[in-house]
Amino acid sequence: MRLSSLRCLTLLFALATTAPAFAAPACPPDGWPVERLDALRQGGFVVPDAGERATLAYALGNCLAAADPHLRDELAFEALANWMRKGELAPATLRAVRDRLYAMLGEPDPQGYAWPFAALALAEVARTDRVSPWMTPAERTAMVLRALTYLESVRDYRGFEPGEGWRHGVANGADWLMQLTLNPALDAPQLHRIVDAIATQAVPVAGVAYVFGEPQRLAAPVLNAAQRGVRDEAGWKEWFTALVPRLGDPSLAWKDPQWLARRHDLVAFLQAVYVEADRSSDKRMRMVLPGVVAALEAMP
Repeated sequence: MRLSSLRCLTLLFALATTAPAFAAPACPPDGWPVERLDALRQGGFVVPDAGERATLAYALGNCLAAADPHLRDELAFEALANWMRKGELAPATLRAVRDRLYAMLGEPDPQGYAWPFAALALAEVARTDRVSPWMTPAERTAMVLRALTYLESVRDYRGFEPGEGWRHGVANGADWLMQLTLNPALDAPQLHRIVDAIATQAVPVAGVAYVFGEPQRLAAPVLNAAQRGVRDEAGWKEWFTALVPRLGDPSLAWKDPQWLARRHDLVAFLQAVYVEADRSSDKRMRMVLPGVVAALEAMP
């Protein structure tokens, strides 16, 4: 049975004598109107009191679903990323923030902001564990599974829209997996699974043409996995050439908008991988090059 957010926080923070008390968050958080958050941003998000910072970090998670792009992106996300990259959130707080973001991924998202921004913030959570490990192996395994599930489930392909800002679900999911592939604690089967998840969105069945940099973001986890030697040259050739049939019915070649969109996406993805691998001196990363070339040559 899934525990409520409040019960989870109670259990998590009972273990820490300096743990802050959390209440059900509002957005903007109580005592933090947008004007005060703007001032906080202008001052570099400095909150000297660790307890106040932890409480605010948890509360700002709810603002990742806000319709206002300034509140969602420039205030809430930037604050969380700033504190995490500076190492200013304790593991107990990171667990609370992480679990709230997990919960968001299981809640309705009618406007389409909450899920992509939860994924982007979870990429930052994953980074903290990579830089200074704090998750247990079981927690890390659970995060890998959640990240895989998220990326493979994305069906909202909106990127940036004037007045609404970013959604960018595919790219944000790729960033989450990218941070995980950089973590030396992940094993080969996990890396293989991540690479296979990338394939599902490198050539999306929906037939939407990527125009917001998604192929480059999707390429990064694949290149990280290659650098860790998860496949040999033959294995990568098999993987890349298996992307070509994802274009769909060959009889639709050059005659169907969705087929054309998928071809556009695959070419962009293969080119993104090729450029980064070709400029690398790492022998394991360069093992992808013959497979990329073979896939390009096999395309209609």
